[in-house]
Amino acid sequence: MKEQVLPAEGKLGILLPGLGAVASTMIAGVIATNKGLSKPIGSLTQTGHIELGSGTGDRFPLIRDFVPLANLEDVVFGGWDIYEDNVYQAATHARVLDQRLLDSIRPELELIKPMRAFFDRDYVRNLDGKFIKQSATRWDAAQELIRDIDNFKKANNLSRVVVIWTGSTEKYIEASAVHETIASFEAGLKNNDAAIAPSMVYAYAAVSQGIPFINGAPNLTTDIPAIIQLARKNKAAIGGKDFKTGQTLMKTVVAPGLAARSLGVSGWYSTNILGNRDGLVLDDEENFKTKEVSKLGVLEDILRPDLHPDLYGDLYHKIRINYYPPHGDNKESWDNIDIFGWLNYPMQIKINFLCRDSILAAPLVLDLALFADLAQRAGMYGVQDWLSFYLKSPQTQHGVPAENDIFKQLNTLKNVLRTMMQEEPLDIPALTATQETVPAL
Repeated sequence: MKEQVLPAEGKLGILLPGLGAVASTMIAGVIATNKGLSKPIGSLTQTGHIELGSGTGDRFPLIRDFVPLANLEDVVFGGWDIYEDNVYQAATHARVLDQRLLDSIRPELELIKPMRAFFDRDYVRNLDGKFIKQSATRWDAAQELIRDIDNFKKANNLSRVVVIWTGSTEKYIEASAVHETIASFEAGLKNNDAAIAPSMVYAYAAVSQGIPFINGAPNLTTDIPAIIQLARKNKAAIGGKDFKTGQTLMKTVVAPGLAARSLGVSGWYSTNILGNRDGLVLDDEENFKTKEVSKLGVLEDILRPDLHPDLYGDLYHKIRINYYPPHGDNKESWDNIDIFGWLNYPMQIKINFLCRDSILAAPLVLDLALFADLAQRAGMYGVQDWLSFYLKSPQTQHGVPAENDIFKQLNTLKNVLRTMMQEEPLDIPALTATQETVPAL
């Protein structure tokens, strides 16, 4: 397979639907890194190592030296947004990064201006941006997005493009008949079917052109049959969903430890306050439900109450997110975990995580973009479940149960990279990639 991986020649375009706090923070970080002003902390592709088995040479190389990833100097950014702000203005308004850092890279950030977004306010009622496409139908919007991608690629002399959804959480919907096949979906686009969410239109535009698309929100976007079928047909890598950042990151770290020690959990209460645009969107009950469903499945998947009814059979899991403008992007989360041990004696764990939402999300966006591009060059198409390490509600292939233990997810990711480079996989049971995504050697 090593010989099948195409080199990362030429420039890579990373297109982002949603140039708000997360996207602008990531873009500014890459530019600052390229100028030697900062370091890409939190990015596995840039700072992480991979352990190799027996052999000669460096057995703990950097991941970026082990697999042929695109160099940060060869990355070009673009995207769409419902607000007309360039990336410097967006980053300034987001108030995530120090203004002195932003001012030091202001010329580069000001060059990155959004394209008009396709937007349906019924899916995100708390936003009212006006920089939007006036498309007659969703089909027309998809064709405009395809032209946007093509024009962006030509204008920047790009050899490859990936699309990563960094837009808002859409209202909760469930799959219906229009999402079942490529034909039904395309008919729905032409009929302007309201059951097709804006994020799905972006996914269709990318995947129909054989371009990788990763969903960073909990939306029902790539995990519908029509988009999965289209990805297989056009040999495009897809994946999702929902960047794993603050509170859920902590759950995927703590819960495996409790399970490893066979400690019971009777209750896990989680609440957050957040004041950025994401918090504003989630202040709407329909949008919060989408996020809640994404976050609720994590503990059950890790703790497996079906296998351990005495330990987790009566687990009560509650999640709350509250919009609190004074905190801006500085999310604060509280977890109260009621556990029990020997002879059912109760104990408690309290976690107060004062995190910065976009600081945690930015390196995930970068890694997902670089790995999606790598997968595409390796001939790996369809659902990329090996990228579950980055996601709250991982999309999997063929109904395979999701793995939410972050340590097992990391091992799976590294084993795919080892296999790609013809190195011996370690801890084989954690490797879940199938022949759909990994071509036969």
